[in-house]
Amino acid sequence: MKQKRKVIILVLLLVLLAAGGFYYQEMAKNRQPEGQLQLYGNVDIRQVEVAFYDTGRIKNILVHEGDRVKSGQLLAELDPVRLQADLKQKKAELLLQQQVVTKMVHGSRPEDIQVARDKVKSLQAQVNDARLTYERLHRMYIKKSVARQQVDDAQAKYLALKNKLLAAEQVLSLAVKGPRAEDIAAAKAKLQAREAALALAKRKLEDTKVYAATDGVIQDRIMEPGDMTFPNAPVLTLARTNPVWVRAYIPEPDLGKIWQGMKAAISTDSFPGKKYKGWVGYVSPTAEFTPKNVESPQLRTRLVYQVRVYACDSRGELRLGMPATVIFNLHQSQKDAGSMKDVCGE
Repeated sequence: MKQKRKVIILVLLLVLLAAGGFYYQEMAKNRQPEGQLQLYGNVDIRQVEVAFYDTGRIKNILVHEGDRVKSGQLLAELDPVRLQADLKQKKAELLLQQQVVTKMVHGSRPEDIQVARDKVKSLQAQVNDARLTYERLHRMYIKKSVARQQVDDAQAKYLALKNKLLAAEQVLSLAVKGPRAEDIAAAKAKLQAREAALALAKRKLEDTKVYAATDGVIQDRIMEPGDMTFPNAPVLTLARTNPVWVRAYIPEPDLGKIWQGMKAAISTDSFPGKKYKGWVGYVSPTAEFTPKNVESPQLRTRLVYQVRVYACDSRGELRLGMPATVIFNLHQSQKDAGSMKDVCGE
């Protein structure tokens, strides 16, 4: 019986020692090294949704998932046939209006004015002849030498020619003066509208092609050639490769230990032993509860502040969502504040 008690007591002591050792190891693991501050977070990047400005059928997509692209690189294009025809029409309309404005600005040609003058002179001669004939017949009618009908016909011819002369004189006057200033201004305004319509047609034709706005990696190819696309409907998703940062959270008691531009070392489980240079680019002005997906030795119920630690990653090894550890040397001075140029040499 005594032997059993000794065995039980020995087992309990071993369990207590094992529990104490495990607790000590966990405490040592979670204890911050002297002069350092460790934060835990995940790699984050910016994403760009690539879309066309207009509605159309996709003619070609030139990239696939995983392709690295450069800023300004052609990614996809729409079928341009309809817009090419519209552009041709707008060019013809503009050319026509340009001719109209040129004609109005230059005014009447000397030949046109001379033709109008000759017509006035001809009608003046005809009017004088018709007047003389009417007057002669009227005198003869008084003497009862001709019938009243002849006098009336001569008078009607004289008045008709006189009206034609007045109209010809108006045409000559307008030819000499040229178009009205208001008409010229209206024609020029219409020309400006045609120019704007042509510029818009050119812009629409250019928008059948979409280019990479920045360097990055194609993450998703959402649509395929032959699909109909609409404005703001994403065709591709582009993940930017620069900048890359670690989104971490710092407890309020440690907030005063870091500052904007503070240099840091970043490590990941994917590349053991490798450290990436980094610096603090942003500290949130508002507090929040620690996100559930962030592994931290601190209690999750404590308020924390989001910190964005930018990383130097020229080889593109850091990927979206990758867990990372950020280590700060608390002995550095604010005079050593870093930036991309200072830290990465870029």
